[in-house]
Amino acid sequence: MTEPLLEVTDVVKHYPIRSGIVIERDVGTVRAVDGVSLTLNEGETLGLVGESGCGKSTLCRAILQLIPPTSGSVKFLGQELVGLSRRELRPLRRQMQMIFQDPYASLNPRKRVGQIVGDPMDLHGLASGAELKRRVQDLLDRVGLRPEHYNRFPHEFSGGQRQRIGIARALALQPKLIVADEPVSALDVSVQAQIVNLLKDLQAEFGLSYLFVAHDLGVVRHVSDRVAVMYLGKVMENSGTDSLYDRPVHPYSNALLSAVPIRDSTRHASAWYSKVTCRVRVIRRRGAGSTPAARGRPRSVPPRSRRWCPTRTVTPPPVIIRAMWSPSPRDAGTSTEVRNDPIGCPLRSRSSRCCQS
Repeated sequence: MTEPLLEVTDVVKHYPIRSGIVIERDVGTVRAVDGVSLTLNEGETLGLVGESGCGKSTLCRAILQLIPPTSGSVKFLGQELVGLSRRELRPLRRQMQMIFQDPYASLNPRKRVGQIVGDPMDLHGLASGAELKRRVQDLLDRVGLRPEHYNRFPHEFSGGQRQRIGIARALALQPKLIVADEPVSALDVSVQAQIVNLLKDLQAEFGLSYLFVAHDLGVVRHVSDRVAVMYLGKVMENSGTDSLYDRPVHPYSNALLSAVPIRDSTRHASAWYSKVTCRVRVIRRRGAGSTPAARGRPRSVPPRSRRWCPTRTVTPPPVIIRAMWSPSPRDAGTSTEVRNDPIGCPLRSRSSRCCQS
């Protein structure tokens, strides 16, 4: 069995909450990432989905060591990254690049395109002078821009063109891993399709591996080989793309897919719901539907304030109970040894019905 390109084990990132004017003291902790484990193989795309505030961007930055994780292990090409100095990380950064979410904020407005794309190659000593300009123009051509754009400033481009510049900058050092943090969320739908197709073409040409973060579940299904679902700093489920979308195992994955807007309101986005007969009675609660505060994370997954209370005429799908991220090709994480019926209500047996409390 080949060694994975990227191996993330129990990564934790907590932020202390401090209060006080004269003497500051810690009054709490924000658990942005709370024990995440992932693997990514060469030439593979791993999709990462979840609600806003669930810790996706923080995880991406912790993987690339842009922020130091509180604890955990991040191995790239078999080498441990956590704890390395900036000097020791420098040769490895060539192999790991990031495409940022906002194309309007990620490009320096005072630099020309040639400088933005060429500076990484210059800093790492890969090219200079006429050779550097030739390489930059070649990269611009590969991402769908013209060589004469070399001397223009970012404000002269549209959002889609700016994102192409960001992609060219990420490709400048010929990396093996690209972390794409919602690269299409700030773009129009027509431009999104162009960027997604460009990323797939570049992956086929250069053999890239992607950690692809997005809100759009349709885009994730189109580009990903596997998908990991995050909620409140934890990975709820990790499985093959078709398996997750056709038959999600974890209750939260099922709820996330069922929230996708569809044209026929009598059908559910989840394939499992479309194949069974069930009566769902949603109990309205105060604050239901809102994301819990990161400071006071609930013990139940999903928390009581967000769950439905369905009464079913069929046996619900089983929730795999095992330690988080066991070697199985399909994992659904649970925090306790209790099986949960969608969404969040404990089951005493396969035939028991959901409680109303």
